[in-house]
Amino acid sequence: MKLPAKHQVASLDVDAQYTFTPLCPDELPVPGGDEIADELNRQSSFAAWRVGSKDAHSPQAKWISTDKHPPYSPIEGKNMDIRWPPHAVPGTKGFELLAGLPHPSDYDFFVWKGVEPDMHPYGACYQDLQQRMSTGLIEFLESKRVSTVLVGGLATDYCVRHTVEQLLDAGFSVVVNRAAIRGVNDESSRHAIAEMIQHGAIFVHDSAVLEQTDG
Repeated sequence: MKLPAKHQVASLDVDAQYTFTPLCPDELPVPGGDEIADELNRQSSFAAWRVGSKDAHSPQAKWISTDKHPPYSPIEGKNMDIRWPPHAVPGTKGFELLAGLPHPSDYDFFVWKGVEPDMHPYGACYQDLQQRMSTGLIEFLESKRVSTVLVGGLATDYCVRHTVEQLLDAGFSVVVNRAAIRGVNDESSRHAIAEMIQHGAIFVHDSAVLEQTDG
């Protein structure tokens, strides 16, 4: 696939954290979630800008699941929708980015989301579910005159899907790298991919099929 000139391209690592891997089995262990770092690094070579995001959640978050209220059960709240196991708590292994990825301070722009205990956003572009409170990611990309965003990360059916749709709604071309994403659930991931494609996202098998336009 032919990409625009490098200065018009950004590469986005969505929540590529240990919390979404089998190495943190008590959190949200996405099968194969620990296998995407190399492909994220490869896709970043086609971009002038590398941006990223992390979940950053309180261990006392109001949406945390219990025996009485299991994971994925609904919860009332302006910026919460369903319950989740505790995950991505700062200071824990689950909060860390996968080995081989840059430190957050070495990205060109980085987002931490879900810090408030009564807020659980998914997409990297907004801090709230109503999509009123920007994280600044869209504005950063616009300031650099980015036209195309290469996306990989975790998980396909939640944070990746929401982020991709937010970027498309903001007017960017979005290329999703299948080799750099993994999903919580096969069925919901297939549904999420279909939704992203319907929304306008382009999917590629891996970064090996990418080519850069001169200029």
